[in-house]
Amino acid sequence: MTSQREPEILLEFVKARKEFVLDDGLINRLTGKRRLLRALDDVSLTVRRGEIVGLVGESGSGKSTLAQAAVRLLTVDEGYVNYRGENLASARGGALKDFRRSVQMVFQDTGSSLNPRKTVGRALDESLALRGLARARRAERSNELLNLVGLEGVLRQRYPHQLSGGQRQRVAIARCLALEPEFLVADEPVASLDVSLQSQIIRLLLKLRNELGLTLLFISHDLALVSHISTRVAVMHAGRIVEEGPPETVLRSPSDPYTRALLAAIPKGIKGRRARRESALLSASAHKEAAE
Repeated sequence: MTSQREPEILLEFVKARKEFVLDDGLINRLTGKRRLLRALDDVSLTVRRGEIVGLVGESGSGKSTLAQAAVRLLTVDEGYVNYRGENLASARGGALKDFRRSVQMVFQDTGSSLNPRKTVGRALDESLALRGLARARRAERSNELLNLVGLEGVLRQRYPHQLSGGQRQRVAIARCLALEPEFLVADEPVASLDVSLQSQIIRLLLKLRNELGLTLLFISHDLALVSHISTRVAVMHAGRIVEEGPPETVLRSPSDPYTRALLAAIPKGIKGRRARRESALLSASAHKEAAE
């Protein structure tokens, strides 16, 4: 029997560290008493092609810093962040452009990530232009992208403030897809949405992963949600990955005290059972249906 090769590693953090300076006033700089916050502390993490890796942790644990490093919105101070084996810190020119097209980020706050002065159509058209699509094809392609994320082409004429929160997030995802990426970093993409909209966006991401072959790094503070959509879960605390493994292992037999504390913090119903929110506890059948 021949052993099956593991999928290619797309994103890899190798002993990555990142510090931010606090209280960087003149006196602190002169006296050398500046305080440092270590947002990433010796982080190693891999994401293979086709995976949905869920990264979970409380606010301030370093999740968003890791997300920004993954798309090179910032660079790490020590260690490496590699994409397809190439160090992102050294990417320049055409290599950096190719990376920007291959890896896209879905932000939590669509009110900030979408320009309020640009219509949906213009936002999509600009992304399609970056991809090199001819002007004559852009309107047709943007309509196709809107349909792909469950929206109608008539929304091309609307501004972000004329859309619901769920519609804005779908537009943000469509804008990412305009560049035909292979990797999506989703940083708390449903945290600002209500329960029903959260479920819709999660199902959409699962659908896109299946239809387009996307690889996802899905970041959330909600362990229940992450565990139900991910193929692998990593738990982050104080800048470190404290636990990593298949969702069923992390949920049923967590080895780290912090993971156990996160599990204990999941809200319970009045009868002592864990509350099953539609957005967080997607059933196994729904997950399978979305992946088929």
